[in-house]
Amino acid sequence: MTRSKEIRGDAQVALLAAYAILAFAAVGRSTYELIFKFDDAPVPYTFSVVAAVIYLAAVWAIWRGDALGVKVGKIACSIELIGVLTIGTITTLGDSAFDVGTVWSFYGLDYGWLPLVVPALALWWLFRQHPEDR
Repeated sequence: MTRSKEIRGDAQVALLAAYAILAFAAVGRSTYELIFKFDDAPVPYTFSVVAAVIYLAAVWAIWRGDALGVKVGKIACSIELIGVLTIGTITTLGDSAFDVGTVWSFYGLDYGWLPLVVPALALWWLFRQHPEDR
């Protein structure tokens, strides 16, 4: 194993675990919504698919931990945080277009607010990485 792919501490392990759980849940939810419910609310269910893809990208990026991984992770986690804050605010204000739940509805309420907390922690960890030193 190359040095760039070695696990670098408890924070990386915790972030990998959190994103793996979120990815598993979001992929399952979005697959179900696409197959059985998409016509009911295509926009919110599309956001569930977007969340699932972002979570998968974050798992890959945080596991990789090298320069490319850090760059992809920063982009993915930034998009996620913006999405959670935007969709969370829209659902909190009661927009009827989002009457159905998404992964990011009410700031990730269905997921114990992990979608709100985890990207902030991931961004903190990613900005502390210096992959060019590895």
